[in-house]
Amino acid sequence: MASPYGDLVLIANSRAGRGRVGEELPEVERQLIARKLGYRIVETEGPGHATTLARQALQDGTRFLVAVGGDGTVQEVVNGMLEDGRPMADDAVLGVVAAGSGSDFVRTFGLPGDTVKAVRHLEGDRLYPIDVIEAEYRVGDEIATRYVANAAECGLGAAVVGRAERLPRWLGRSRYFWGFWLALGPYRPSAVDVRVDRKAFAGVANNVVVANCQFYGGGMRISPRSYPGDGLLEVQISTGPKSEAFTLIPKIYRGEHVPHPHIKELRGREIRVDGARPLPVEGDGEVLGMTPARFTVLPEVVALKI
Repeated sequence: MASPYGDLVLIANSRAGRGRVGEELPEVERQLIARKLGYRIVETEGPGHATTLARQALQDGTRFLVAVGGDGTVQEVVNGMLEDGRPMADDAVLGVVAAGSGSDFVRTFGLPGDTVKAVRHLEGDRLYPIDVIEAEYRVGDEIATRYVANAAECGLGAAVVGRAERLPRWLGRSRYFWGFWLALGPYRPSAVDVRVDRKAFAGVANNVVVANCQFYGGGMRISPRSYPGDGLLEVQISTGPKSEAFTLIPKIYRGEHVPHPHIKELRGREIRVDGARPLPVEGDGEVLGMTPARFTVLPEVVALKI
């Protein structure tokens, strides 16, 4: 049975998951053929290429794009689907075959991390309209913009991602574990100014999380109250000692770390973060730039195939 959204274009990062995506592509193809889904596969050649491929596919008339890889691949495909805060094509659909070293985005929607099971969700017509974060931040003296599907951070969490990125890929998900320990020691809390719509927080903090979805960091349920279709972003400002970032980890995996006296929770449509010093900014597990930063929710701008 053909998809009601037309033939699929699978945008695959074969190197994701320490080469796992490339190894599993033949089985993905067999599953697509068995389900009589028309498709073609295009493989990325480097950072940012998935965005270019997604944009080209939409310009060529394709409407069903499938990100095959981790959260970084999903982010790049989403960035190819949006322009100036709006969909490039109103009838475009995003599918995800999660197979990278970090596949947290799909967890909020109950989509499988197994590639074979994920292909089953590409059948049928069930869609879930989702919000996306538009992130503005500094890169040198310039202001840059990125669309973030899952979650963003300013501060310690972004420093951890930056340190993890410099570790060997063969470490897989444990890169973030080692990145945490290597970043925690030298990191210093900073005075921050966080504005969430008409609400504000000013004080010393370690980290600021801006979440659209619930999970990040390899299965941590950082934002259990996030509903990525409500037009709002959940904000958590961590004000406790650095050591608390470690002791809370078991609770974060279960989504039981909030409410907490050292975590300020806010929610809103537009979040601005500035600090006494520039703080690193990350989105979907990728270092983006530095504060000052602004995060704006774009309601239901992507139709997710579930």
